[in-house]
Amino acid sequence: MTLQQEIVGNAMQMAVVNLQPGQTVYCEAGKFLFKTTNVTMETRLTGPSNGGGQPQAGGGGGMGGMLRQAMGTAMQVGQRVLAGESIAFQYFTSQGGEGTVGFAGVLPGEMRALELDGTRAWFAEKDAFVAAESTVDFGIAFQGGRTGMKGGEGFVLEKFTGYGTVIIAGAGNFIDLDPADFGGRIEVDTGCVVAFEEGIQYGVQRVGGLNRQGLMNAVFGGEGLSLATLEGNGRVILQSLTIEGLATALKKAQGGDKQGPTGGLFSTHAG
Repeated sequence: MTLQQEIVGNAMQMAVVNLQPGQTVYCEAGKFLFKTTNVTMETRLTGPSNGGGQPQAGGGGGMGGMLRQAMGTAMQVGQRVLAGESIAFQYFTSQGGEGTVGFAGVLPGEMRALELDGTRAWFAEKDAFVAAESTVDFGIAFQGGRTGMKGGEGFVLEKFTGYGTVIIAGAGNFIDLDPADFGGRIEVDTGCVVAFEEGIQYGVQRVGGLNRQGLMNAVFGGEGLSLATLEGNGRVILQSLTIEGLATALKKAQGGDKQGPTGGLFSTHAG
């Protein structure tokens, strides 16, 4: 059953979802805006892959089944805690007719509805997830190992698999790119990546070497020591505003970040 949704608004968009009788959509805690009275709301610790969307059938009864379910829930919650995500999901189901639910992100910016057909997963930055059909599984992908060591840091991504619609949000405006249109590889600010399709290779590289120009890039360029790299053939969504950039602008507006002309490294703020 296709999720009927409309993304409305400009600077701070929201998604208005129309549910058919018995249809379920879930969101990360804190992304819900409004609902009609015939839509039930339930908060759970589990995602759909662990029976969050619908009760599990044939999962086994007795103490063993309860123990396996408890361990599965604990693993899901533990992963989300390590990733800094909300530990709970909210589920909305329409009863006795069509219903409406509204969702939004937490930053001024755009939203996007992605359609999964079961052949390709989607990966998104932490906190990008807003809502999805109960047929879409939400997971955490830890990008460590060679990627983390190469860039000097690790990355945590949200992973969406299954079938149906998933709605994500980001900051500022979105742009859709395919690295294949730019020689197979693009390099972007690590804070600008919103989401990308499975098949895109995501990594991190240092900005230059530990030489004079590399240090100039890091200190005066505002990009830090690393850039994200995206390689392959597939859809990539970038955002025009980073959370760090927004936080810096707010500090300056409040007079709490009195920086010198060279940026934060030579800040003149005394306390």
